Amino acid sequence: MIQAIAFYLFAAILVVSAGLTISSRNPVHSVMWLILAFFNAAGLMVLVGAEFIAMLLVIVYVGAVAVLFLFVVMMMDIDFAQLKTDVARYAAIGLALGAALAAEIMIAAFAWNAGRIDLTRRVAPVDRALPNIEALGQLLYTRYLFLFEAAGFVLLVAMIGAIVLTHRERGGTRAQNISRQVARRPQDATRNVKPAVGQGVEL
Repeated sequence: MIQAIAFYLFAAILVVSAGLTISSRNPVHSVMWLILAFFNAAGLMVLVGAEFIAMLLVIVYVGAVAVLFLFVVMMMDIDFAQLKTDVARYAAIGLALGAALAAEIMIAAFAWNAGRIDLTRRVAPVDRALPNIEALGQLLYTRYLFLFEAAGFVLLVAMIGAIVLTHRERGGTRAQNISRQVARRPQDATRNVKPAVGQGVEL
């Protein structure tokens, strides 16, 4: 009984917070609702016995990703008028994606009503006596090792691409000359002057 109450509580708060994440006008409020959605998703993972996934949601997504989103949003100078214009411009694409997601949800609901999936015929069966962390580790580093490494290479390529795009050459900027800074002497860095009364210092 308590499991059903907890499930419906976490699920309801998750759905409401997810809706408020995409409907809130303030980006900071959207990130805060997203953090609440992550916490409730972690609660659902605990209910199904996947405590490792719940821990990842709290530590990685809430503790790192969502907080990073919050800092980035707070440091951005967001023009809400331009934001509304962009929303109106891409409204058709957003509606198409929303319709596609709604269709997928309906297909998933019909498939769930058709019957449960036979978990005994899984591609990679695991021993039920093993904790889910150990079972996940065994599958990742044995059967799915190459796929796991390929995902790592994809993330590496994405990181290198982000660095290359960030550090591209820009015109009209002053580049840092580290060797010139290191070679600079203290007597060349400061200059003692005694200006007369009523006169400024010429640079």
